[in-house]
Amino acid sequence: MNRIRKGDQVIVITGKNKGQRGEVLRVAGDRVFVQNVNLVKRHTKPNPQANQPGGIIEREASVDISNVQLFNPATGKGARVGFKSLEDGRKVRVFRPSGEVVDI
Repeated sequence: MNRIRKGDQVIVITGKNKGQRGEVLRVAGDRVFVQNVNLVKRHTKPNPQANQPGGIIEREASVDISNVQLFNPATGKGARVGFKSLEDGRKVRVFRPSGEVVDI
């Protein structure tokens, strides 16, 4: 069970994009792709089979998962994530400082 999943709101805690917030687009091992964070320009050739035009495309590059924290809307800051088992046997993610459940 991963601490950070697709669709989570995260905040970047270090690096050139420190303080930026966005939604996780996808998780690839120990790297995450966050919407509108770590944008890079990529020169691409046109691919007529995929209806893809050529040119300079701006897209998200990956960020190491250790450089992001899950955003806690109650406090407005990033928080560490832990795990807890409920009485019915389900394993859920919880914010470490407050102990509140992330999502059910």
